[in-house]
Amino acid sequence: MPDSMSEMLRQDMECEGLLECFHNLKEIDKDVFQLLNEIDDPLTVDEIADEIDRERSTAYRSVQRLMQAGFLQKEQINYDQGGYYHVYLPRDGDEIAQELQRMLNDWYAQMGQLIGEFGEKYGDQSGQTSPIEN
Repeated sequence: MPDSMSEMLRQDMECEGLLECFHNLKEIDKDVFQLLNEIDDPLTVDEIADEIDRERSTAYRSVQRLMQAGFLQKEQINYDQGGYYHVYLPRDGDEIAQELQRMLNDWYAQMGQLIGEFGEKYGDQSGQTSPIEN
């Protein structure tokens, strides 16, 4: 991830970069999200781990980050003889995009307010001379 806003604005980005920008997710999280979007059926953590060729614990942490960020949903599958297991699938892309747009709008409003406060505090202060002129 870039160190500064200006670096981020200068770099070429792909749409999956939104996962990183908005939720500080990792490369593996992008891989898991893309995998679940490419496969028609929901997958268990074990199946995800097999597909991305990583340890189960690594796949589980990625799934948890994606769930917390709101990109995945979990479904419970019940066994006929009792017990259950969980599978994971991506949330609707349009819903996610709308949530990202709301986050961007909130961020934009907050940045606008901070920039305004910066201008009031450090902008042209009439009647004062700069230290360089003294």
